[in-house]
Amino acid sequence: MAWKSTVEAECEPPGRVAIFDTTLRDGEQTPGVALTSNDKLQIAIQLDALGVDIIEAGFPITSRGEQEAVERIAQQNLKAEVCALARASTTDVDRALDCDVDSIHVFIATSDLHLREKLKLTREQALENAVRSIEYAKSHGVKVEFSAEDATRTDRTYLASIFKAVVSAGADRIDIPDTVGVAIPRGMFNLVKETRRAVPVPISVHCHDDMGMAVANSLASVEGGAEQIHVAVNGLGERAGNASLEEAVVALETLYGIRTNIKLDEIFKTSRLVSQLTGVALQPNKAIVGENAFAHESGIHTHGIISSPETYEPLSPGVVGHRRRFVAGKHAGKHGVEAMLKEMGVDLTKPQLDEVVLRVKEIGDKGRSVTDTDLVNLVEAVTGSFAEKKRIVLEDLLVVTGNKVTPTASVRVMIDGKEHRNSDFGVGPIDASIKAIHGATQGVTSFRLNEFRLEAITGGSDALANVVVKVEDHKGRLVSARAVREDIVMAGVEAIVNAANRVLALNSDQSK
Repeated sequence: MAWKSTVEAECEPPGRVAIFDTTLRDGEQTPGVALTSNDKLQIAIQLDALGVDIIEAGFPITSRGEQEAVERIAQQNLKAEVCALARASTTDVDRALDCDVDSIHVFIATSDLHLREKLKLTREQALENAVRSIEYAKSHGVKVEFSAEDATRTDRTYLASIFKAVVSAGADRIDIPDTVGVAIPRGMFNLVKETRRAVPVPISVHCHDDMGMAVANSLASVEGGAEQIHVAVNGLGERAGNASLEEAVVALETLYGIRTNIKLDEIFKTSRLVSQLTGVALQPNKAIVGENAFAHESGIHTHGIISSPETYEPLSPGVVGHRRRFVAGKHAGKHGVEAMLKEMGVDLTKPQLDEVVLRVKEIGDKGRSVTDTDLVNLVEAVTGSFAEKKRIVLEDLLVVTGNKVTPTASVRVMIDGKEHRNSDFGVGPIDASIKAIHGATQGVTSFRLNEFRLEAITGGSDALANVVVKVEDHKGRLVSARAVREDIVMAGVEAIVNAANRVLALNSDQSK
């Protein structure tokens, strides 16, 4: 809340900001994303647990499946207000009403560019359509939020007139969309202030990230008095996406001291669920929820974090349900490497630790990342006393695949000398094999595949496949393993077995 007094001295921000989540509508418009009705329901339930105020469940007129998904979400009796999108037409509004939602988000483009080139309407016709649709929706007893699409490229005088007209027609909230992300923070600040003077209802903003300023523009709008912001989990949305829920909310709560209804410790969980169901992977350095958001390699930083986390973390990772981790590499220092080894249950003498750190830096200088497995191997080389006992041994693997056959794998493994068998199928031979291994080891260890990467292949048809995997144990710790084989499937399976052994060793060491 370091900036609260500064903001309050110059602006009139509200004490609380409502969060309008558009992950299921604009977020699903992310190129390449298509959610099933079940996917959307699962995300909606998690958004409700997260504490968003309004869930924009979808655009019912789009398709029968979209309408069904909105209807199912509306039937869940969620704490959040369930909203459906509709163009300024009675047909769209009727389709939204059929879903029995709590509110309808009615929009029409207002910029001369959109009116002339897309809608072929005059300003007067657009205003009439907006008023007619608002009055029609309100006559059916629902809340209505009105958006002037492309507002930031709309003539200000005309924009104010259409806002006044729809409020007179009964609109409960006014939304100012920066549809193509061309606004600047000071511009949004001033536009919100102007709109607040023009109409007596709450002001919302919907900012896109085409210029990388969606969150900044949303926050500037709040400084100008906006009481609601439109956001999407992981910043999903058309083109470069919408304002990121996690970034905007955490900034409001921790930098501005402005309350939201969001349960911050549900943020990371929500982010991962949306990433999993949409298939859109997060960049490692994504603020708040990225894999590296609370990861530290630099020796100076890790020393500071170990002494006092707030030296290099603006907030504790646990606040958003994330976790801190240290990374070994060329920039690593003794304190960070020592902390990583202690998490593995390894204590070294000072000379041994110095030698391990030296070798970590040598590997980093060659352009290689240093995985947990590399650290184990380095410790073994230095001390001669950290050789892992292979409790899980792959004895047999049979894979059946073909263009008309569902890939199926059968495995036989020995775990602590006892035989375990399992079969499973997947989208390909590697997927089927990994699932079979996971099932065979489930009673002994628990892990989740986080990353599978074919890192390097030598030339020729008899090339060596170098497979790297990252798995996560039940405590959220990441373990890396690799395998090099001529057979890509065998390399993948061997890497998974190595990772499973590594998880077992980690948990065994921790329990001692």
